[in-house]
Amino acid sequence: MKRIGPAFFLALVAIVFCACSQHNLGTFVLTSPSPVLDRIQQRGELVVATAAGMPPLNMTTRDGKIIGLDADLSRFLADAMEVSLRLEPMAFSDLLPALEAGKVDMVISGVTITVRRNRRVAFVGPYLISGKGLLTREARLAAIKGPDGINRAEVRLTALKGSTSADFIKTVAPRAQFLPVQTYAEAVTMVIDGRVDAMVADQPICLVSAARHANQGLMALVSPLTYEPIGIALPANDPLFVNLVDNFLTTLRDNGTLEHLKQQWFQKGDWWEQTQ
Repeated sequence: MKRIGPAFFLALVAIVFCACSQHNLGTFVLTSPSPVLDRIQQRGELVVATAAGMPPLNMTTRDGKIIGLDADLSRFLADAMEVSLRLEPMAFSDLLPALEAGKVDMVISGVTITVRRNRRVAFVGPYLISGKGLLTREARLAAIKGPDGINRAEVRLTALKGSTSADFIKTVAPRAQFLPVQTYAEAVTMVIDGRVDAMVADQPICLVSAARHANQGLMALVSPLTYEPIGIALPANDPLFVNLVDNFLTTLRDNGTLEHLKQQWFQKGDWWEQTQ
């Protein structure tokens, strides 16, 4: 039997080493358990998508800064991960497609957790419980107790395109005229101008909009029409990242920080002047 020479042995080791560097060989290669976390750490930046026009959850100030409950949650998480934060504003209907395409790391933008959405992306939360409300100038609509009050052919409704509010209208008020919009600012203006009879949106947004435009005679339902759990949308293929965000949100909830943030944005109106 021929003895293996040193040169041949070193060449064999080099071949095996190269193969190990290109393929997963079980216990010999430790692949990252979280591709999204790797991406965030390598970039040094957490990218969060938001509509930036859903006060008091997210809104844009006159100087272009995005503020609100969702912005604060994003900033706290970025700080905990020791990376910078980039809030990426876009139309509400583009939020989940951007997440699925890997253009952003997460979506924090008043997104209701639904079974249909949860089949596409992962969710953590809820961090807020809401429900469908109405913003209107008509007392008869502000006094309705159920969705039957808007399911009439003469009623004109608006809601964000791609939102659960749009789905709500199509499901419970199919006889109503539906005019979808891209932003809440557009929807509120349509109500004020009389182009629609009411805007359907999450109850907090309706209440804040009515308070901000009190001189326009806007009114909102006192009690929401539905139950809406609001959550953080995350990539579907990264359990470790989902676990990290879940533990982070649980900590904020348990130590009282989340409740403090809600009081700041929902009960105080000192931020209004920045966005008017």
